[in-house]
Amino acid sequence: MPAAKRPRTPELPPGPPPSRIRIEAPQPAVDAGRHPAKRCVGDTVEVSADILRDGHEVLRAVVRYRPDDPGEHWREAPLTHADAHVEGDRWAGRFSVEAVGGWTWTIQAWVDPFAAWRDELARKLAFGQGDLSRELSEGAVLLAEAAANAKGADRQAIQHTLKTVQDPQAPEHAKCDAALGAELFAAVELAQPRHECTTLEPHAAVEVDRVRARYSTWYELFPRSWGGFAGVTAQLPRLAELGFDVLYLPPIHPIGETNRKGRNNALAAGPDDPGSPWAIGHRDHGGHDALHPDLGTDAEFDAMVAGAREHGIDVALDFAIQCSADHPWLTEHPEWFNRRPDGTLKYAENPPKKYQDIYNLDWNTEDWRALWQALYAVVRGWVDRGVRVFRVDNPHTKPFSFWGWLIEEIRRDDPDVLFLAEAFTRRKVMQELAKIGFNQSYTYFTWKNARWEIREYLEELAHGPERDYFRPNFFVNTPDILSAYLVEGGPAAFYARLLLAGLLSPSYGIYSGFEHYENVPVAPGSEEYLHSEKFEAKQRALDGPMLPFVQRLNAIRAEHPALQHLSNLQFLDTENDALVAFHKRTGDDSVIAVVNIDPHGAQEGVVLVAYESGLPPAFTVEDLLSGERFDWRLGRNYVRLDPSFRVGHVLAVRP
Repeated sequence: MPAAKRPRTPELPPGPPPSRIRIEAPQPAVDAGRHPAKRCVGDTVEVSADILRDGHEVLRAVVRYRPDDPGEHWREAPLTHADAHVEGDRWAGRFSVEAVGGWTWTIQAWVDPFAAWRDELARKLAFGQGDLSRELSEGAVLLAEAAANAKGADRQAIQHTLKTVQDPQAPEHAKCDAALGAELFAAVELAQPRHECTTLEPHAAVEVDRVRARYSTWYELFPRSWGGFAGVTAQLPRLAELGFDVLYLPPIHPIGETNRKGRNNALAAGPDDPGSPWAIGHRDHGGHDALHPDLGTDAEFDAMVAGAREHGIDVALDFAIQCSADHPWLTEHPEWFNRRPDGTLKYAENPPKKYQDIYNLDWNTEDWRALWQALYAVVRGWVDRGVRVFRVDNPHTKPFSFWGWLIEEIRRDDPDVLFLAEAFTRRKVMQELAKIGFNQSYTYFTWKNARWEIREYLEELAHGPERDYFRPNFFVNTPDILSAYLVEGGPAAFYARLLLAGLLSPSYGIYSGFEHYENVPVAPGSEEYLHSEKFEAKQRALDGPMLPFVQRLNAIRAEHPALQHLSNLQFLDTENDALVAFHKRTGDDSVIAVVNIDPHGAQEGVVLVAYESGLPPAFTVEDLLSGERFDWRLGRNYVRLDPSFRVGHVLAVRP
């Protein structure tokens, strides 16, 4: 017979026994803490977690937080039971962040034996149980422990109670009254040790940006259509007056001559055709680190950036990682480009679009380190000249790892720099770009036109998991995107889309020409503009008929904090699919908006104000566009919107 196996002696971990407290499902957490959640300066970070322990002990918990600075100490804010309907195991609290950069937070939970003892004593008294001397002796031990840590008046209060509890001459009811005092309880809570103290590991992270990352108003223009840098500088006071705080410029670098595109994307350019700004690089004038000589001098560019800053405007530069056939890198670093077997380069394509005037870089090059460093040097050079915002062209076609590295390295020294991802691609890819560091993102808003799809998409952005890391920017048009809704809807469609973009999203933008109702496509069904500014210079001026309305909308956004957030969005039913209604509230600021999305005719219906809105049963609203006042109430409110003169209401709730 085989020898009997000796039983294995189980091993136990060294040190004290494992904690009996569990801290689970902490929020906010992006991919279980793999990426930081995002907030802006002045925001409140809402924290929650499931905190539980076996047995019947009373638990206490705090959120501990601090900026990522070696000299900063931990701060604390209390956590309390968030929802009694979830068996009291969900705890919640909040803390504020007041500086740009990384922040770290964790949760600490412990057993509160004095609270448990106090509760037990009170219940026994309530049921008339006699002889509580043993319970009081247990309490004396806890009071002595707390007195050893307490200071000042708290220590005196605890010692006074301890003396009473231990006084053999004092009646039992007096001892109990002293031990159950509210002031004593507060003093002991501050002083007693944190028994079984357990800390959430690993710690969680929050990346804090300046407010412009959440709330911004963009205007896009081609400098060559405005008289170059000097001409743009002259427009800065008016842009500020109109309420824009980000001025986005397509690429301002030298443009290649080889395979230069002509008007309307023609393959052959005429002698006076300036070419597409995205065909970056010229043999004589340089590449991504240079300025197009026709736009002005270095001094004029620097003056434009400085002037914008004086008016509260950020200049945003386009960072397009692609090269014309004349870019210096093609001769200096041929190994950075992918060649066919016959040695030729393949121009860029995005079927059915073809870009014969540009070449893409080879991200699999063996010399990838030098390529990454060169691109970092480009961005670093513009940051050193005062640029603090970059709109990144097609980031989804470049490695995630590159963007994570580049953004982290730039923001390590300049945490106020912001990156907008121009990525119209698959949802997961757009989400990943936001997670790895992009501060804002283009969205599908341009193609969401029906009420149901607007509501569905915004509910996801405002209340789904993306709310912690994905900041949308609702551009109503771009040089590449002229939507069918604008083509077919005429001026009324422009006003409807502007209202939806500016009121739903804290960040939105327009490309110049929008305020002139430009909506003629190069061909039926195309999203490309006829006589696109990408291929020719125009004579632009801030004189579009929509600009007074744009200015009023931007002023409303600036005056009402409720419109500077997305997570407070609450859609309202209208009983009419042509009416989109929603409510936003921040503190005492409450705004209700109703927009007619039918640009061809009047629409009427009711707006159902939810009883959960926090509004009184009856209230007055003021239309911030017209100045009219109306009496509204919880429940049904009649509206009629005729796009020939009124495409929407923007209603501020007045006391």
